[in-house]
Amino acid sequence: MTTMKRLCVTAFLILWSLCAVAQEKSRTIVYIDGAKYYIHTVQAGETLYGLSKTYGVDEKVLRECNPVLAEGLKAAQNIKIPCVTDDAGVKPEKERKLRKTYDFHFVQKGETLYAISRQYEIPVNTLMEDNPDLDPLHMRLGQRILVRRKQIGSEDESGTREQWEQYRQSLNSVAEEGTAYHIVHPGETFYSLSHRFGITEEELGALNNGLKAADLKAGAMIKVPGRASEEPAAGDSLLPQHRFEMPRAKELEFRALRSSETLRIALLLPLATDNQPNANYLEFYQGFLMGLDSVKTRLGYSVHVDLFNTARDSARIAQIVRDESFRQAGLIVGPVYEEGLYPVVVFAEQKGIPVVSPLANIERMNSDALFQLAPDPTCKYEKVKELFAGNKRITLIGSASTDKEFEQEMLSLLEGVDYRRFTYKYVHPSGASARNSSSDLTPLLENEDDNLFIILSDDEVELDRILAALASAESGLTSRGRKAPQFRVLGNARWNRYNLDREMFFKDRVTFISTYHAKRDAEIVKTFDSAYIRAFGALPTLYSYRGYDTAMIFAPAMFSDIEYDLEQKLYTPLQTSYRFERNPESGNHVNRNWMRVNYQNDFTITIE
Repeated sequence: MTTMKRLCVTAFLILWSLCAVAQEKSRTIVYIDGAKYYIHTVQAGETLYGLSKTYGVDEKVLRECNPVLAEGLKAAQNIKIPCVTDDAGVKPEKERKLRKTYDFHFVQKGETLYAISRQYEIPVNTLMEDNPDLDPLHMRLGQRILVRRKQIGSEDESGTREQWEQYRQSLNSVAEEGTAYHIVHPGETFYSLSHRFGITEEELGALNNGLKAADLKAGAMIKVPGRASEEPAAGDSLLPQHRFEMPRAKELEFRALRSSETLRIALLLPLATDNQPNANYLEFYQGFLMGLDSVKTRLGYSVHVDLFNTARDSARIAQIVRDESFRQAGLIVGPVYEEGLYPVVVFAEQKGIPVVSPLANIERMNSDALFQLAPDPTCKYEKVKELFAGNKRITLIGSASTDKEFEQEMLSLLEGVDYRRFTYKYVHPSGASARNSSSDLTPLLENEDDNLFIILSDDEVELDRILAALASAESGLTSRGRKAPQFRVLGNARWNRYNLDREMFFKDRVTFISTYHAKRDAEIVKTFDSAYIRAFGALPTLYSYRGYDTAMIFAPAMFSDIEYDLEQKLYTPLQTSYRFERNPESGNHVNRNWMRVNYQNDFTITIE
């Protein structure tokens, strides 16, 4: 081959390889301000000419869409390329044919693509592929979304988060200078976001095509000021462990009031939503008033309370924080939902006053001002660890219906511990067919060990039958002159929602771990119940008890224990005890005390 021919062949091969690099279009498609774009990652050797031919877009348009190209095309950089044809997704088909393959979803007010993905447990990517004209950030009210039936139920929450985060990263890779895309965290509001990003609420709305505060939803993707490189990965932002970064520089030091001073309390409760009263929080308020009455009459402190109805409206809470009577408070109780805490906590940190969350388990908010009455989930089973110690014979009793969450909690506790499994299946007690069947639990008691039974079923009828079968097996053994072994049942607190035979709790020696306990035949509870009925003409509820506890712990503490953050002390206003410790990671002061309730076979109940 001549030298000239070799050069021609070499030049042809080089040209062919350069053209081949960009022959396949990117599969990443995003919508930016209503326009549809491919996100293309530049490969080594690619040229604007080659890209324009591949995507059918003029080179001038590519430069206009990507100002960074003024410095030339660089390998590994992302550029956006307008979609001039629609060659992806579902082709136009007759309505009848569509209905064979898809379910139809019609977008509701404020709904996000993330929420639709979770509702149907279907990949975000599938929804976008099947709906090529769908702009995830600007879905229209009533817009029809095709939901592929074969994919329903195929995606878990982590997969949805990952794909939604990938879409956000794709947008941020080509975001305009000074802007970034942010996935809204649970509990974030227009107020908190505007403060976080240093703009007004009006500016934040304008940046997002007039988005209103009331339409902001967790999981929504919005545009915010800043640089994409500084916006934290949002895959974690939808996880429970994500925490807000509160603007505090140091730990707070609370000042105790002198006994002659008046304590002003701001009480924030969702007493009514959309003009519909909420009985639960009225009962909480009534219990709270009972507690304050005791603080005044028995302890002699002067206390004044200002009540604010928050509904479930973050904008209203932000407005309450600006109210003059609220700003005079020395103690804040509420709001009851974590999503409304941000502006309240910011104010409390500035003033150095405590905020009490009476009901919620705080998962995302960090602050030394926060006190949480709900017990810390990480401490839930500390009081039953001894049940797993020693030479216990542990048996997990399963059935056709299993409480998966409870099962996972138990398996975590049993890590490194020997245990057995038994599957219960009901057989009608008629003749020999019931003997030696899986509904006869006698074999579980034919040993001389110290037994612990953990019943995993979440079906009310099955639970009743299993508890009765255990009691029957013990009675059967003793009636035949045999000694039944020692045993106890570790139960699930959710059983209290069911209409189970409580006598079986005593016969099977059931132990529960509970967030709250108030037994009505206890003397202290009977006394409270009588006073409550006289005052309000109704029997108190758990909300009433928790309201009373909140007042009885924190109102007196503001004259003494608040200086020590209420630590190193056990508070028991009625029957439930509280022990507060500061979480070193979040700074929150969290109740670490769960109630262990033991039913004994002598028909007594002990509390630990």
